[in-house]
Order: sequence, then C-alpha cells, then structure tokens
Amino acid sequence: MGITQTMSSKMFHMVLEIVTRELANANNVVVRDFGTFETKVAKGRPGRNPKDPNKTIPIPDRAVVKFQVGKALKEKVARTLPELKRREDQ
Repeated sequence: MGITQTMSSKMFHMVLEIVTRELANANNVVVRDFGTFETKVAKGRPGRNPKDPNKTIPIPDRAVVKFQVGKALKEKVARTLPELKRREDQ
C-alpha cells in the first residue's frame, strides 16, 4: 500500500484517540459498514460482596461503551462459520 508499518500504526492510534475522545464526550461514533460505538448508562443494581455473600452492596449507575455490529461486517463474519466449525472439530 505504500506506507510503513510505523506510519500505519501511528494512523491507527490516531483514529483510536479520536474514537476515545468522542466517546468520552458522550458522542456516538459510526464507522460505515463496520459498526457503531455508543455510550449508554448501565443501570445500578444490587451486588454481592465476594468475601461475604450475605451482604448486598449497591452498584451505582455507570457509563459504558456498547458496540453494534454493522451489516457488512456481520455478513462477512457470518461467512466464516464453516471455517470456525472446522477448527472446533480439530
């Protein structure tokens, strides 16, 4: 492709920085044909203390990142099913 591994690594990390910045600002990031990264609220819930399972501790709401696979990626990955099954059988 005409670019070095170092240059492609730098470009990839720049893209990751942009995606991270946008998600940190509560913005969704759409990568056409790949998928959508979006920030959502994970509702708080009661949790258990592993050291004392009889005690319930509140787990507060928190911001999380969700990924929704795009149609093109989903279709390409679906075509790998025969290969994945072949690997399982080995």
